[in-house]
Amino acid sequence: MLLDKILLLPYYAVLSCRHLLYNSGILKSYKYSIPSICVGNITVGGTGKTPMTELLIRMFQGEYRIAVISRGYKRKTKGLREVMAEDNYKETGDEPLQIKKKFPNVRVFVDSNRGRAISFLAQLPIEHRPELILLDDAFQHRSVKTDCSIVLIDSSRPTYSDYLLPMGNLRDLPSRVKAADIVVVTKIQGDLDYATREHWRSKLGISTQTALHFSKITYLKPVPLFPEFCDARYSYSKNAVLFSGIANDRQIKMELGWRYTINETVKFADHHNFTKSDMRKIANLAKRNPTSIVITTEKDAQRLAKRDDLPEILKERLFYIPIISEIIPESVSSRCIEEELGDLGMEQLRESIMKFCGRKDEE
Repeated sequence: MLLDKILLLPYYAVLSCRHLLYNSGILKSYKYSIPSICVGNITVGGTGKTPMTELLIRMFQGEYRIAVISRGYKRKTKGLREVMAEDNYKETGDEPLQIKKKFPNVRVFVDSNRGRAISFLAQLPIEHRPELILLDDAFQHRSVKTDCSIVLIDSSRPTYSDYLLPMGNLRDLPSRVKAADIVVVTKIQGDLDYATREHWRSKLGISTQTALHFSKITYLKPVPLFPEFCDARYSYSKNAVLFSGIANDRQIKMELGWRYTINETVKFADHHNFTKSDMRKIANLAKRNPTSIVITTEKDAQRLAKRDDLPEILKERLFYIPIISEIIPESVSSRCIEEELGDLGMEQLRESIMKFCGRKDEE
């Protein structure tokens, strides 16, 4: 462990210096006129930023005109671009396209320069100007000062027991979690009592001034990727084969294991650009398991939907499984039924967000 710290010392020094320059005001952070919420993380990949962004959209879409700004990871285009539902993922990135398809009334933009994107939106005519901006994966963008920052911690990969890249999975100093207004520990499984909540607060080193919430991922019913070609009989199959290109496939395999006998799985890198060879490999997987439904993730589906070279055996059997993030409520009345828990948790998160936004307005 001592050797790891010595090897990572230059990285620690660079990050510490950068944050010191921002904290001291030498490097400037700019506040914009449109209220904004940042969703970010400290760990590389797989903490649930997109499901959390979608939760915030569901939370606020009835009250405000919302715009989402994302980097558009691995897109082939440059600069500021608005995402349209008919776009190809190569132009926008898979996650922004997923958000746009699920929420067609929300304007979604991609730009690595978040400040430039916000400035563009602020100059729109008032009838088209968003009233709330959600910044997906922007916690490290210190040049933008948001009204509320939400940092996600994967419950299976806590920051306090990890290392900076390249020795570990941390993209930023673990102490940066203390700079968040709200921390959400994601992908919780099983029971969550008061002692467990306080254990997380203690291990993360965050004060009672920081709101701490916990969330779980809920997997919905599989949806055919090509409904016009789908053989509906496979939706009743008890066997499945799974392929995915996400950072961590542990939880989806566990979830599907409750529903199906999983005969085979194939794991690709996160945001993998599927090739013809990959498609042949997956088609052969389907042929070896003739009674199995073929399942992939919602994010991977964005990279497959526009392809016209998929084998027929995949078009009729390929389903994706949508997911939603749900906040686990802190206190539950004995009269509260299970179907109400998601709404109750969302309301508690909303109270935290409004508290921090209101506090900053007064400062």
